[in-house]
Amino acid sequence: MKKLLIANLCSVTLVLTSVGQPPPGTSPANPAGAPPTAPATMTSPAAAAVSPAAGMTPVTAAMSPATTTASVAPAVSASPAAAAMPESAIDKNFFVDNFQKGGPIMWPILIVSLTALAVVLERIFWWLGRWIRRDPKRIEKVFTAIEVGDVAEASRLSRESRDPVLRMMWNGLNHQHASLQGALQVAAGIEIKRAGRFLVVMDTLVTLAPLLGLLGTITGLMKSFSFLGNEELAVQAVTGGIAEALIATACGLGIAIFALIPFNFFTSRVSNLEFELQTAATNLEVMLGAQNAARELEISGATPSGKGSSI
Repeated sequence: MKKLLIANLCSVTLVLTSVGQPPPGTSPANPAGAPPTAPATMTSPAAAAVSPAAGMTPVTAAMSPATTTASVAPAVSASPAAAAMPESAIDKNFFVDNFQKGGPIMWPILIVSLTALAVVLERIFWWLGRWIRRDPKRIEKVFTAIEVGDVAEASRLSRESRDPVLRMMWNGLNHQHASLQGALQVAAGIEIKRAGRFLVVMDTLVTLAPLLGLLGTITGLMKSFSFLGNEELAVQAVTGGIAEALIATACGLGIAIFALIPFNFFTSRVSNLEFELQTAATNLEVMLGAQNAARELEISGATPSGKGSSI
């Protein structure tokens, strides 16, 4: 700003200096020592207030005030605008101004927007942590141990794991003698509940935000029509009410769009996790059932039959 001001002052000085000097090859109109007379062209008050400088001809003096005032006027008129620009930029904020114009319905919309933002951030971090905790190689090792009949090794591999699938498998392996299917269902339900946390809140926010925007539209239009009888303030009040209605509607729709995309994404991730849990539980039941059937077959083959030959 200082450099720009100095450059402007220098340019104005150069213009004044070039205007004040007489053009080359011209002679002064008055002889030396003659008293200067007021030029006829200086009829305006601004031009009459400026006296010709020493050593200047009347023609040059008549031209220099107008040129001087024309050159100085932009600089003088530009200084208040330059001084007012930082003040307007600081005092007037776009979001705060629109929030105030949106009316009282903007406060519930603000609460809904902050809640949606908090829920979306929390779910993003949770799914990122779940993606980091994934351990598909250990799941394959657990299935391999169960296939060869080493249930103890499979339980050891799935113990203290942060993977939801491994936690469900560990719960089923530890309760297979009581109720394998019931243990797997309980563990899978706990994992699905953790994954689907706050989805109901997001669903509510997606539905609530446009309704709040519609309510702001109705209140803004009611405010506009209430001032139609007053002719003095009718135009300003009607335009203010319409602006309130449009701002509330735009904010409600924006929040709904912002929350709808993460809501559908998280819902799809919960469905994928549920499918993974069901697949792992079915494989575990089938493999353990095959192991138990093979064990029973071995026991029945090793046990002698009760029928003996009578002598």
